[in-house]
Amino acid sequence: MGYGGWKPYISVAERRKKAELAATKAKKAGVVLSPIASYRGAIAKTFWGKAWCDNLEGYSDYANRLPRGRTYVRNGSVIDLQITAGEVRAQVMGSSLYAVTVTVTASPEKQWRAIGVDCSGSIDSIVELLQGKLSTAVMERICKPGTGLFPVPTEIKFKCSCPDWASMCKHVAAVLYGVGARLDQQPELLFALRRVDANDLVKQAGAGLHKSTKRPATGKVLDDALVADVFDIEMAEAYPPVKPAAGRNKPSAGKVTAKKVAKSAVSTIRKPPATAKTVADNKSVTTKLPVKPSAGPRKSTSSNVVAGKANVANLPATPKKAATRKRTSARPVKGKFR
Repeated sequence: MGYGGWKPYISVAERRKKAELAATKAKKAGVVLSPIASYRGAIAKTFWGKAWCDNLEGYSDYANRLPRGRTYVRNGSVIDLQITAGEVRAQVMGSSLYAVTVTVTASPEKQWRAIGVDCSGSIDSIVELLQGKLSTAVMERICKPGTGLFPVPTEIKFKCSCPDWASMCKHVAAVLYGVGARLDQQPELLFALRRVDANDLVKQAGAGLHKSTKRPATGKVLDDALVADVFDIEMAEAYPPVKPAAGRNKPSAGKVTAKKVAKSAVSTIRKPPATAKTVADNKSVTTKLPVKPSAGPRKSTSSNVVAGKANVANLPATPKKAATRKRTSARPVKGKFR
């Protein structure tokens, strides 16, 4: 024991070494710790973390102990910090390992309802709320000391296993600053700590808005043609043309004309012309097989040959030799009149 019954002073390096050993021992025992890592500079960097620390430093009841708490939380002495509904449990390494419990009362229902009414119509999503991307007036209302979401000293109770008899020891102060550092990463824990639901603020977003039943004046509404000219687009018809009801009415003149044209087009379709092969077959049949007057057309397995025979049968039989003599006599003889 040191002077006056106090334990001797332990340097920061020695406290860090002890904190590492305690964390290793807890890990081997299967205990999951959630430490506040050591760092330099500001304890909190986001909106909710900064707002928590500013509110904490605004109370004179904590003024004497807060500076030592900032030192402890910066050098990594808070090896475990768990935030649940209405309670914070932590372990802080000092000359020994101390257990700290901070209890925060739930936000009064009337006070929480008043916050929702004052912020109605201003909070559109839970994401914006948790990120603190709201108007200054809304955030000031939520963080207002005494009537906002943050607790006052009378709503906070704490207990530490250290021998310090002060109402708030440096270990408790370190834990309270650790809450601000944790809100940087998980801002939703603030609402859990005060036992309220952040979605209540979002649900009341449109509570203060009333639907207007008035329609704009006719002179203030642009015609579809003007809108199309301004934006160089084609406006769709607001009301599509109504289809005629099915009945026994006579078809229109246009439909009758279309049917007649289709019918005449079908009637004027001719059979495809004979191919060159078919013509050659017909010629060979005409020259090689003269048809007798009394004989009928021969049967053949080829449809093209039968067609050729039918055409030849209708013509009168002409001897081949006579036709040859007639053509010969008609020609002039060379050298006759010389």
